[in-house]
Amino acid sequence: MKVAEYSQDQSSQDQSSSKAAPPHKGLPMSNATLSETPPQPSPKTTRRTGRLFALTGAVVGVIYGYDTGSISGALVFLSKDFHLTEAEKGLVNSILVFGSIVGALIGGKLADALGRKAAMLIVAGSYAVFVALSALAPNVVVLDIVRFLLGIAIGISIVAAPLYVAESTPARIRGASVAAYQVATVAGIVITYFVNWGLSGGGHWRWMLGLSAIPAALVVIPLLRLPDTPRWYVLKGRTERAVEVMAMTDPDVDPHAEVAAVGAALTEESGGSARALLRKPYARAAFFVVGLGFFCQITGINAVTYYSPQIFEEMGFTGNGQNFLLPSFVQLASLAATVLAILIIDRLGRRVVLLCGIGTMVVMLAVLTAVFGMGDLHGATTWVGFGAILLFTAAFNFGFGSLIWVYASEAFPAQLRSTGASVMLTADLVANLLIAQFFPSLMAWAGATRTFAGLGVLALAALVFASATAPETKGRQLEEIQDYWRNGGRWPATPTPGSVSAGPLGNSAAPPTTSP
Repeated sequence: MKVAEYSQDQSSQDQSSSKAAPPHKGLPMSNATLSETPPQPSPKTTRRTGRLFALTGAVVGVIYGYDTGSISGALVFLSKDFHLTEAEKGLVNSILVFGSIVGALIGGKLADALGRKAAMLIVAGSYAVFVALSALAPNVVVLDIVRFLLGIAIGISIVAAPLYVAESTPARIRGASVAAYQVATVAGIVITYFVNWGLSGGGHWRWMLGLSAIPAALVVIPLLRLPDTPRWYVLKGRTERAVEVMAMTDPDVDPHAEVAAVGAALTEESGGSARALLRKPYARAAFFVVGLGFFCQITGINAVTYYSPQIFEEMGFTGNGQNFLLPSFVQLASLAATVLAILIIDRLGRRVVLLCGIGTMVVMLAVLTAVFGMGDLHGATTWVGFGAILLFTAAFNFGFGSLIWVYASEAFPAQLRSTGASVMLTADLVANLLIAQFFPSLMAWAGATRTFAGLGVLALAALVFASATAPETKGRQLEEIQDYWRNGGRWPATPTPGSVSAGPLGNSAAPPTTSP
């Protein structure tokens, strides 16, 4: 959590239509006619292929989560080896996020130009090379350069990996497959904390950073054997190949009709521009989505992800055992909260889940402010602080982490969906950059009490913002939701007929990874 992830959600529903539609305007058709029937693989083969797509994407998600969180433990030890100041500590983290912004900006164009598969190969290969080089860095300058390049790979993966999974898996497992990518990313963060704990005794920060090079290199093997997505083949005019791959991955549909529907969806999605987001009727929707993206990160979730050991040490816990193991349990709670949100989002409603998550974050930040305000922490007070960190992180994943991309996917029509995602992701990553760079310096300058009080004020502002702007879209069709924004943020008296469903998870789009 990503730019193109939810733009595919709508087209994936168009693909599941049984009607044939005209191919994408301007795309050359292959010499093969759509009346030709490609060889039909066995259902067992197609199921295995679909699962391999999903599994490959999930492995990339785990690696992404691991590389995002691995610095939390490594920073404790490399800071001593390289004699880093607080500002330099922040730069080690923020340079990765800055690279992610660059990668996210080019990821969509790269995936369109070279292919989703080629983008995934670039991501996997870059992960393997750059995490290995970061583990071998002789000084902080080299480390920062390598982490910037790794950040570019991460930014590309934010776009390409969910897109690859969503466009490749059969409709019957698409929602579960993209949701599995979300869960896999959080699982990668969980794994990195347990690995950090296991290696903390010897201060092996190079191993902490470099271990993910192994699965990154291994995931290249199945990627080389897999085809690209049918949607990309249609985009490039390779209709015959698109039909073959569609038949290979989903035996339950007519591949010719599906490929024609993809072409129609591409026509519908063309023509959107960032300038259109600033004009009526979508300026209000853009304000909501971009604001939600910014608040998602500025409220401090990645302060916990990047700096957990330092926070727990400030809280009064001593020894690497506690300061590295306790964050592992925090991330396990986050994983559980993510799964819970996916299960209940279409039952309780988006607004309820979002506001409950942010409201809990506000309360937990108030508790942390009070805990740090007590000065000398010991005994039960430290465990109260631990519980507050755990619930704060779980609440983020329950609310912001699971809802932000759902709302983004539902706010815009197809032709503006990718553009809206790019703008929101930029706001999200800019806020992430600010937290990564300035949190350690702020802790050193203002102290933990004022720092967490400031985050609490920002979380309260996020709660007010979401309460005032977030609509309840549960059970609403996409056209109804778009009419809500066209109607000045009010539900029309009469629903729009003939609307389409909103996504593979009931009426929602697939959620992103937390803490991008």
